[in-house]
Amino acid sequence: MASEAPPFWWERPDWRAYALSPLSTLYGMVAARRMASAKRETVDLPVLCIGNFTVGGTGKTPVAIALARQARAMNLTPGILSRGHGGGFSQPHIVDVHHDSAKHVGDEPLLLAEHASVAVTPNRPAGAKLLLEQGCDFLIMDDGFQSARIHIDYALVVVDARYGIGNGHVIPGGPLRAPLLEQLRFADAVLKMGEGSAGDGIVRKASRAGKPVFEATVRPRNAEALAGRRFLAFAGIGHPDKFFDTIVKAGGTVALSRSFPDHHVFADDELAELHATARAGQLEMMTTAKDAARLRHGAAPQDFVDQLNVLEIDAVFELEQVPARIIEETLEAWRRRRSGN
Repeated sequence: MASEAPPFWWERPDWRAYALSPLSTLYGMVAARRMASAKRETVDLPVLCIGNFTVGGTGKTPVAIALARQARAMNLTPGILSRGHGGGFSQPHIVDVHHDSAKHVGDEPLLLAEHASVAVTPNRPAGAKLLLEQGCDFLIMDDGFQSARIHIDYALVVVDARYGIGNGHVIPGGPLRAPLLEQLRFADAVLKMGEGSAGDGIVRKASRAGKPVFEATVRPRNAEALAGRRFLAFAGIGHPDKFFDTIVKAGGTVALSRSFPDHHVFADDELAELHATARAGQLEMMTTAKDAARLRHGAAPQDFVDQLNVLEIDAVFELEQVPARIIEETLEAWRRRRSGN
């Protein structure tokens, strides 16, 4: 797995995780204290946070898009608040998909901005106020579950069904951002994303704690168009193997694969190598929507971009009424907050 996270985080605990346990304990204590005691600024918007217990990709972006669509279907005007990985703006900024680059706003915000107004900033209260000024009446916060910057009306925590919480250790010995039970206290619901059993332990803990547990999977758009085609598939995301498997399940053949670190900025020689290898093997190039956003809004040659196939995916909830339920419960919590109850 090519990722910013060490591969041993996603394996059974070994000597490395245990050797780092003192640091993990210290990190976990600080993170838990911050979540419990930080003064969260209130904003005059319903706030739905889509977070995760761990670092690394869990499928939050398609979930945020699905919930933004649901909010619009309920006659709301959603705005999405994102920190913007690698973003370069010092002040809160509304993403412009026609002029902004991934270098300046991040790749995920560019994808999200195709579905709702997106503000990128590490200053979440300021970003929320900017979205309010833009006419948004419902705030979806992409990540930020542990940051304790603004009051959250509803926290939906996404768990990857294949990887779960990895080795179960806190940073730096594992992928957890804080001790699991401390985080679970602040979650309103857990969403098991994808296929696999690694997340079942968290599901059981959430159920015992009285937290609703939902399930969803990712579904490629136009999956039938992939059948019988052979690809050189490449990705710079947290868990690229999930991307490769999705192509295969849709009927495509991953003849060659290339994995890069999450949020990878492709160099010219890497793009040239990918293009030459695909051409030599008579393969089509396929990548993720997130990688395509970085390439389209970066310095990739136009002829390279023109030859790319992009795997567009949607989050599909097991029960179709769940997105509306999440939106309604967020609104109800916001009404109670405003009335002081």
